[in-house]
Amino acid sequence: MTAAHADAAISRRVRRLETLLEERGVIAGAALDEVIDAFMSEASPANGARVTARAWTDPAFRARLLDDGTAAVAELGFAAGGVQPQRLRVVENTADTHNVIVCTLCSCYPIRLLGPSPSWYKSEAYRSRVVREPRSVLAEFGLHLPPETRITVWDSTSETRYMVLPRRPQNTDGLSEEELAALVSRNALIGTAAI
Repeated sequence: MTAAHADAAISRRVRRLETLLEERGVIAGAALDEVIDAFMSEASPANGARVTARAWTDPAFRARLLDDGTAAVAELGFAAGGVQPQRLRVVENTADTHNVIVCTLCSCYPIRLLGPSPSWYKSEAYRSRVVREPRSVLAEFGLHLPPETRITVWDSTSETRYMVLPRRPQNTDGLSEEELAALVSRNALIGTAAI
């Protein structure tokens, strides 16, 4: 089954579920649309960038973020999950370790912090290959890591979402949180890019 066929099958199932919920009076179609629209209007990689910039400038926040990502992002007014609550785990890139996230089963992803997931993240090719050959996949994104860098792949689930805390670029000590946040890309928060 191609990715387009898989997406179409999922879309049909989602629409069927929506129809059943509406027919049984569980939720009105307009109310469901309002919930989805409100959720998506607050979903942006700028949120994850803001979290990252705070972690780079506030060591106590960084420690809380790495210890309990869900609670730490809530301090900034963000939820880790979507319609249902999920746990957020933040993994930090260091000089000798690089992290990358994937969801091998579907495309679980912290939408509120990273915005809508890119099409490649949902693709079967990315989901299967990044686990088996992460260094090659990252090279295809233009990220060439030294051979001694350990790469850890984190597999998201319906209960736990992951976000990468990228390494802070050198020579950025004088930048404000806002300026630092502007340096952070969605791909860096997934781990397929460096800053």
